[in-house]
Amino acid sequence: MSTSGVQSNGEGHATALDLAKSPQTKLVFHSAQHQQTYDHQTGLVSLSPLASLPDADQSLFKLPQETQASIYAITTESTIFHPQGGGQPSDIGELLINSQDGNQHTFNVLTARTSATNPMVVLHFGHFTTANPPDQQLSGASVNQLVNADKRHLFSRLHTAGHVLGAATRTLLENRIENFDELKASHFPDSAACEFQGSIDGKYKPEIQTSVDEMVAQDAEVRISWWTKADFRGRGLERLVPSDEDWKGIAVAVDEDGRAGLEGVEGVEDRETDDERTRIRVVDIVGAEVYPCGGTHVASTRQCGKVTVKKISRQKGNSRVSYLVD
Repeated sequence: MSTSGVQSNGEGHATALDLAKSPQTKLVFHSAQHQQTYDHQTGLVSLSPLASLPDADQSLFKLPQETQASIYAITTESTIFHPQGGGQPSDIGELLINSQDGNQHTFNVLTARTSATNPMVVLHFGHFTTANPPDQQLSGASVNQLVNADKRHLFSRLHTAGHVLGAATRTLLENRIENFDELKASHFPDSAACEFQGSIDGKYKPEIQTSVDEMVAQDAEVRISWWTKADFRGRGLERLVPSDEDWKGIAVAVDEDGRAGLEGVEGVEDRETDDERTRIRVVDIVGAEVYPCGGTHVASTRQCGKVTVKKISRQKGNSRVSYLVD
């Protein structure tokens, strides 16, 4: 277990190294088999008071100022926690930190975010259940990560439902609405919506609902895959390929199943120069639509449950279709 990222601040507490030099966090939730995995064993890398982080990383934590004195940021070798991003809320839960002296310390994770100063690192923000953090060194500590299962399952259903809504709306209206295109989406429980280029009249709402219902009822497989640029082109989906800059920021050296270690593309420098062999993660609603996506999902469209189209609003030539799941 690597613990080189843990240091003492002179008071017995572990503090984080410069995040720019911190090792990459392995994103366990990216794996297809871990979409609904709620616990994971890993190792502690760093523990730091919120105030000691770079300003850009401190600003990721949005709770009131008076609560921030007790807030810490923990990084781990790998994580099952999905950090907020891509339209999906952060997972919440607990870290059970097992120190070498046999004691266990519970850390409540209030939010997880990708570091603003090192996008390869996930910060777990929260507080210890005791008044103060552990007094002893935590070098060598193992960490049992426990994600709130109810929240994760809800967020996964909402995220998949958003893709279902996008695919259903595209299939229905792509050739009926001038300049139609999918733009972005939010999968938060209180503001779930898909945004589209083009003006979608409210009269289409019943048709969209019917199309969504049909796609959910089909119980189509929701498949996690890893594609090269050639994969997109071979399927006629060039419109989905991110810009070169975005590709270099998110592509990784993995095989088509997401396993690390693609031969010949091992490091960051190779990833930046060989964007034809690196891959990005996609979510494929089999038989319907493909989306570049890093979020968590249910295994089939039926597992979304009832998806209700709430409202269609229009502004400046674009449209927003809101939705909810039961």
